[in-house]
Amino acid sequence: MLTRDRIGALIMLAFSLGYGAMIFNIPLLPFQANQAFTARTLPQALSILGVLLSLALLLKPLRGTARDDDAAWRANMKRLLTRVPGLGFPLGKVAMLCVVMVFYGLAVRPLGFLLATTLFLVTSMLILGERRHVMALSVSVGVTVFFWVLMTQFLDVYIAPLPTFIGR
Repeated sequence: MLTRDRIGALIMLAFSLGYGAMIFNIPLLPFQANQAFTARTLPQALSILGVLLSLALLLKPLRGTARDDDAAWRANMKRLLTRVPGLGFPLGKVAMLCVVMVFYGLAVRPLGFLLATTLFLVTSMLILGERRHVMALSVSVGVTVFFWVLMTQFLDVYIAPLPTFIGR
């Protein structure tokens, strides 16, 4: 029987096998050919571990509780995908957050990091149910400025703070 655990294990197995196949595209310098630890060592270990754990999850026998858990999961998914009168779909907030993330990705360059990130955080907080607008704005500005200062002043990563039409 194909349960959600086994579906996840199949996806992880496919990913681990693909990751393992891509390891051979990692170039090695001539002096690294005979070394014990190279740029390929950790990816190989991760790939092998992923394959082994995926196979273990695929081959483990189903117990009665696993069947009950799977049935409960299916019932919860049906409930999440069913329209609730007055509230819409429970996954609607997730969909709206995904749309806001796409707009954020498109707005970072033209609006600059500070403005785009502040708007993104305020909008996300409002979608998630924060009704104190001053709190949402102050937390968003604080987090955005803190992160911008951390990245630009301490880690030397340039992030354009202002919109392109104002200049840099």
